[in-house]
Amino acid sequence: MDSMNIKKSKLEIVGITLVLLMTILQGFYGIFAYVDPSAFSSIRGTELFSNMDADWVNIYGSRTIFIALIFSYLLYIRHYSILMWGALFGIVMPVTDGILAYQADAPFKVVLKHIITILYLVITFFVLNKLVRKKA
Repeated sequence: MDSMNIKKSKLEIVGITLVLLMTILQGFYGIFAYVDPSAFSSIRGTELFSNMDADWVNIYGSRTIFIALIFSYLLYIRHYSILMWGALFGIVMPVTDGILAYQADAPFKVVLKHIITILYLVITFFVLNKLVRKKA
């Protein structure tokens, strides 16, 4: 019985760590989008052609900060079920970002970063799914 609790605890630590890293990165990206919209858009794979378009990067940043805050709160209250689905449904963002970066002829490493993000979200979904099933 004790070994099951240890495994469950380790699984929960892995799930918390995956979500925490995700929220920290999203928060960083959101702030970075405000601080330097041009540099931010470049690392995402779609460079700004005019600084007058920086407001669109700020819109991206505000939504990214919103996501980071929501996920942080859900992690705080340990609502693993919603976090699980959020990770799965969140795949739409790096898929779209990857396609846009590819269409903008971004370097392969930028497109690869979006693919790695998709894999990270899939792994997070499965870890949280296993955690939710064990808690049920």
